[in-house]
Amino acid sequence: MKRRFFFAFIAAALLLQGCATADTSAKRPATLGPANGSLVIVGGGGMPEMIFDRFFEAAGGHDAKLVVVPSTGSDADYDESTSSVKMFKRAGATNVHLLHTRDPKVADTDEFVAVLRDAKAVWFAGGRQWRLADAYLGTKTEAAFHDVLKRGGVIGGSSAGATIQGSYLVRGAPEGNQIMMSPGHEQGFGYIRNSAIDQHLLARKRENDLLPVIRKHPHLLGIGIDESTALFVRGNTAEVIGKSKVLFYDIALEKTLGEKFYTTLGPGERYDLKSRHKLPAK
Repeated sequence: MKRRFFFAFIAAALLLQGCATADTSAKRPATLGPANGSLVIVGGGGMPEMIFDRFFEAAGGHDAKLVVVPSTGSDADYDESTSSVKMFKRAGATNVHLLHTRDPKVADTDEFVAVLRDAKAVWFAGGRQWRLADAYLGTKTEAAFHDVLKRGGVIGGSSAGATIQGSYLVRGAPEGNQIMMSPGHEQGFGYIRNSAIDQHLLARKRENDLLPVIRKHPHLLGIGIDESTALFVRGNTAEVIGKSKVLFYDIALEKTLGEKFYTTLGPGERYDLKSRHKLPAK
């Protein structure tokens, strides 16, 4: 009798624990992709042709108006000779424009954002993501970036240009990119809500770097993208394209997966951002 009571007690405790986990997951804010438009989030390194192809397809073709933003770099000024502009021209883009400032007051003017009014695509170059945040957060330019998505366009970026697309900005410290959480530089542009995006993941052995972020901010979905690899996002569906892998970090999986609570996806595999589950093969 005592033995049966003991096992019944254990079963009830496990059931309550499962309910508590489900309840916590239900209450946390949802991770959501853009309601309209697409994202191409590249983990740095080289860009395979298939990533360019998906970006141009989402933009509406090689002749679609593309605005390149190199403000992650350290130079004071940029012109058409900057590497990100030349990269897209070599890939066949015919309508490439440059947008850059360090001054949020300039970024908040109608004159500065005019080039974005009819843009079909935006690309954020690699460098340091805090420079994008300092220049554009809370300005008319940031709102115009979001408008590109609302019109059904595409926003892409590599390395720093990937991390800025999350809502929580990792490696945002001006002092150095090894600092994962930096008060004053923790806000990204939020194209994927309730997410934190890291890059150069496997190439720089960063697999565990997002774990303390997710532990401190358990509502976030961590997304780690390796080099020469992109996450293509439309709605709440994220597809891995390129050469390597993407890791998804969810605190709710800690009890089932152990200390390294992430799910690994390879090229062609898909993930539902809202439900936080790998999707069946097409």
